[in-house]
Amino acid sequence: MASEQLNVVLDLLKQRGSAAGNGELDVTATRAGMDQMAAQAAPDITVEPAEVGGVPGEWVSAPGADPGSVVLYLHGGGYVLGSPTSHRDLAARLSRASGMRVFTADYRLAPEHPFPAAVDDAVAAYRALLKSGIPASRLAIAGDSAGGGLTLATVASLKATGDELPATALCISPWTDLALTGGSLKSRAAIDPIISGDAAITAMASLYLGSADPKHRLASPLYANYAGFPPLLIQVGTSEVLFDDAARTAARACEAGVPVCFEPWQDMIHVWHMFAPMLPEGQQAIERMGAWLRERIPQREAITA
Repeated sequence: MASEQLNVVLDLLKQRGSAAGNGELDVTATRAGMDQMAAQAAPDITVEPAEVGGVPGEWVSAPGADPGSVVLYLHGGGYVLGSPTSHRDLAARLSRASGMRVFTADYRLAPEHPFPAAVDDAVAAYRALLKSGIPASRLAIAGDSAGGGLTLATVASLKATGDELPATALCISPWTDLALTGGSLKSRAAIDPIISGDAAITAMASLYLGSADPKHRLASPLYANYAGFPPLLIQVGTSEVLFDDAARTAARACEAGVPVCFEPWQDMIHVWHMFAPMLPEGQQAIERMGAWLRERIPQREAITA
C-alpha cells in the first residue's frame, strides 16, 4: 500500500496541471519551469559544471563518493525537456546511495537537435570516461523516462561498435517505444497524473524522431538486440502509461539471456524518484538503485579488505 504522502504529491500535480496532458507544449517556457520547480540538492553535495567528451554537464558527488566509480546519468524529459539542473537532487541522492560520482550529461535536445544527437552525445561522454581511466567495470549508465530509453540505446550503440560495455545499466520508467504501441498508453491513461494524454507524447516523439523510423533500435530500444547486454535494473510504477514499455523491454532482455531485475512499484507514478524529498517510496527506490550498484561495482574498501 502506498504511503499517505503519495496523495500529497498527486494533489500538487493536479494543481500544476499535466505538462503532457493537452499536447500544447511551449518548449522554452516548460524547460525553464522544469528547472525552477526542481528540488535543490543537500548542502553537503558537491556540484561541479564540467565537459566530458565535448558534452556539457555536471559532476554531482556525495561526501565519500569514490572518484574512480562513475554513473553516467541521462535525464528524462521526452528528449525535449530536462537538464542537469532539473535532475540534480535525484543525481545527488543516487550518488549518496551508491557511493559513486554521478555525471549528469546535458545532451542535446530536440527539436533543435533531433535523433540521433542524444545518442551521439551519450556515447561520446561514455567513451571519454573510459579514456579518462575509469574502467568499464566501474562504470554504470542510468536514466529516467526518455533518459531510460537513451540508456539502453547507448548500450546498444556501444555494443554494435565493439566498445567495452558498462558493468550495469539502470532504467527508471523508461520510454523505449517511440512507435507508441504499448497497450498501457491507453489502458492506464486515466490513472497517470504525469502523462495523462497521448497528444504531447506523440508530439515529443515526432520532435525527436524527425524523419527517422520510430522503430529504429537506437530511437526505440525496445526493438534492440539485447544479447550481450550487462545486467539491467528496470523500475516502473504500476500507475504509468509507459508501464508496457518497461515490461516488454524487460521481457525481451530476459529472452536474450540478460540478467534483468524488473521492479513494478505498486501505485507509483512516472519517475516517482523525483519526488523523493516528500515521497518515501521515491527515496526507497533510489536506495534500491544504490544497493544494486554497490553489488555490481563494490566499494573500494570492500575490494581491498
